[in-house]
Amino acid sequence: MKVLLIDDHPLILSALQTIIQGLGENVSVVGAGSAKAARDTLKQNSDFDLALLDLRLGDADGFDVLTEFRAAYPAMPVVVVSASDRTSDVIRAIDLGAMGFVPKRSSNDVLFEALSMVMSGGIYVPPMNMGDESAGADLYSDSTPGALRSVRQSAADEGYQSHAPLESLGLTPRQTEVLGLLLQGKPNKLIARELKLSVETVKDHVAAVLRTLNVSSRTQAVLAVGQMSRQQGGLHNWRKSGP
Repeated sequence: MKVLLIDDHPLILSALQTIIQGLGENVSVVGAGSAKAARDTLKQNSDFDLALLDLRLGDADGFDVLTEFRAAYPAMPVVVVSASDRTSDVIRAIDLGAMGFVPKRSSNDVLFEALSMVMSGGIYVPPMNMGDESAGADLYSDSTPGALRSVRQSAADEGYQSHAPLESLGLTPRQTEVLGLLLQGKPNKLIARELKLSVETVKDHVAAVLRTLNVSSRTQAVLAVGQMSRQQGGLHNWRKSGP
């Protein structure tokens, strides 16, 4: 596995390189200390399996770099590794195409879990009881969509130990397939092509999935399922166990 690590702090860059290389002998890490260095690296060789991106770079806004790289290198998953742990930043990153978001305060085990999940085709989202939300949306307010609010209540009631199985949502086999592809960040056209369906039929299935989860957007669906699956081995394990 070849990983591109983008962070403008030399000590953090070095530490993350060491941690990621600890995943195995077959893991190689290339560090880039700026957005420009990352661009130059990818121009020379874009054959990376994964990119880890800091949001606060000295020469560019991390969200802009995320948008740029997802458009230019759609086959390369990008995981945000940030000092921020605000829900609003998680939502924005996932919405822009990040396949994961790992706060830098997370343990090595959490980072390994996130990378494993992303490399298996899933999307990693951190626990939602995160930092101060004064500058962004609060997924824990009374206005929170029902699926996310029920996750919060379940966590409070059960000590964050377990949630109702995703299979209990009552999705049809086809809706389960569509949800799995949504969790990979695929747009309707690609889902339609993969499932050999019309785009209009896919839109109907997506709408049904969002209604079932009681959310109004793909990003909210990813976050909701991420929370419900956290204690069930992760999104990729759930998808593999589906029809």
